[in-house]
Amino acid sequence: MENKKIGIIGVGNMGGAIVVGLLKSGFVGVEDIYVSDRKENVLSEMNERGVHASDDNLLTAQQSDVIIVAVKPYHIEHVLEEIKPALNPDKILISIVAGVGIDELGNMAGSTIPIFRVMPNTAIALQESLTCISANSNTAAHRHYVIELFDNLGKTIEIPEELMAAATVLSSCGIAYALRYIRAAMQGGIEIGFGAEMAQFITAQTVKGATELILQTGHHPEREIDKVTTPRGVTITGLNEMEHKGFSSSLIQGVLASYKKIEKDLKK
Repeated sequence: MENKKIGIIGVGNMGGAIVVGLLKSGFVGVEDIYVSDRKENVLSEMNERGVHASDDNLLTAQQSDVIIVAVKPYHIEHVLEEIKPALNPDKILISIVAGVGIDELGNMAGSTIPIFRVMPNTAIALQESLTCISANSNTAAHRHYVIELFDNLGKTIEIPEELMAAATVLSSCGIAYALRYIRAAMQGGIEIGFGAEMAQFITAQTVKGATELILQTGHHPEREIDKVTTPRGVTITGLNEMEHKGFSSSLIQGVLASYKKIEKDLKK
């Protein structure tokens, strides 16, 4: 695969996580990573990591073959206008900006620009992201490269763009939902006798094991649940109490509420 220089515009939580993931993966060398941001403390941190850091978005775009834009939705139009002189059909534009569609990005950046719309999650820093990818019609020559890039940072799936809002909720917001379960289980663990650190470790490793059971076997969760729910046992007692208090229902309603929020914001 051809070695390309990667530029990241906006090095906040997600952009910074991508930098960390790229450095850990070795997909590109540190000398081939360029970043730009307005915050001096962020630029200082990036310089310490050894990447090329600048407050000039256009310069970063000019130096890069792949341009990842990781800014707030209300900044995207200004940023694309700023870097437009550096864009051409040979460069790859990747947007991780929530709520801004590929057609809208094309109107801002230019109709001939290869544009990928990508939704990772913050586990990308650990090369454990689930990244959803959609693309415009100019991207066939670059598809394998972009998939390989994000495969080095976790797992990728290609989805129709109309599912990108749903992907944002299930994958990106989903990190927070899973962490909230871990926090709640920790609190329960403390109440039954464990110290906070031990409760955190036990809960986190247990959740990791549960996810691997699903990922490695492909089994439906209920199949694995059945293996640990014996008649009149402690597991089924706890599960039934959780369901009685609305555990599954509240989680589903939370997912739907986040999705409705995205849809509402898109209509503004």
